[in-house]
Amino acid sequence: MRFVGAPDTFDYNDFLVRPGFEDAFYPKLLDVLGDWDWTELRLESLIEHSPTLSHLPDLARERGYGVEVEYEDVTSGVALPANWDEYLDLLSKKDRHELRRKLRRLDSQTEWRWYCLTSPDEVLGAFDEFLSLMRMSRADKEEYMTPERERFFRALVERMAELDQMRLFFMEINGGPAAASLCFDYGESRLLYNSGYDPGLSYYSVGLLLHAMCVKDAIERGLGYFDFLRGPEPYKAHLGGIQKSLYRMVVKRT
Repeated sequence: MRFVGAPDTFDYNDFLVRPGFEDAFYPKLLDVLGDWDWTELRLESLIEHSPTLSHLPDLARERGYGVEVEYEDVTSGVALPANWDEYLDLLSKKDRHELRRKLRRLDSQTEWRWYCLTSPDEVLGAFDEFLSLMRMSRADKEEYMTPERERFFRALVERMAELDQMRLFFMEINGGPAAASLCFDYGESRLLYNSGYDPGLSYYSVGLLLHAMCVKDAIERGLGYFDFLRGPEPYKAHLGGIQKSLYRMVVKRT
């Protein structure tokens, strides 16, 4: 048994437990599982502060189950300050200098703009362009985007746009597509789910700079956290992301 949603499409997963009710929930969970027919429970993509990691292992072992907790991956995010200048101050001196230098180069050598699409019609109308940029940016992303996953992505962005939680950002240089970033806004956070860019424009660091504009826009909208989600990509640290660990818990009947 496992959560709905595997690590190749879901960055986090966990049980939905109201804070303060952990001591009631996890014993009841094991009571229910005790009546079911299963041999292995795989709980993937648990963030390091998950109550499942702190409550479930000892309870499961007390009932005779085998429990293994394994490191799975990293995720990154940054708490957002009140304005852009304060955000830049959060970066290391080198990263701050590099970000400003790249923006000046883009300003001086190109005509560029960025914009954000939110409505279902806008998002779906531009989705093929997003997919094209995603596929061309890296060979592993092209391989990842199977027909099945493409159907999932289309359904996902349509539904999230209907809920007014989809933010699809594009950058154009000299009138042509340069980069795209697909984000979700939920609560006080913006989550960067996936992205792509034209490798022919990598001189201008278009992928990183569009991500920076996503951060800037989140700050201007008063959001409190920017979540870069799963993966150790260096740009996340360059933009202030602080890493946290993700774990996999495997519970076995012995």
